[in-house]
Amino acid sequence: MKFVQIIEFETERLEEMQQVLDEAGQRNAGRAGGPTHSTLLKDRDKPHRYLALVEFESFDEAMRNSDDPETTKLAERLNALSVGERVYTNCDVVDMRDLK
Repeated sequence: MKFVQIIEFETERLEEMQQVLDEAGQRNAGRAGGPTHSTLLKDRDKPHRYLALVEFESFDEAMRNSDDPETTKLAERLNALSVGERVYTNCDVVDMRDLK
């Protein structure tokens, strides 16, 4: 079953965060078991608040990714660019469809 982790965070340094994520994406290109898709949402009502939706093939793949030392380093770098704590929500995908 596909799995999505939603990460809620605030930052005033989004461009720097995106640069860190781009670097990580280049390092992990073609690596098995990592995220398959990501979506970044900006809250229109609360400046500097974002939601990142990160999709994995399964919960197990997500947990293996989470245990990877490179993921830990990435999280530390992103935390340094965040305001306050990040909130994680773990979701099994029950239904996903294209509407167009």
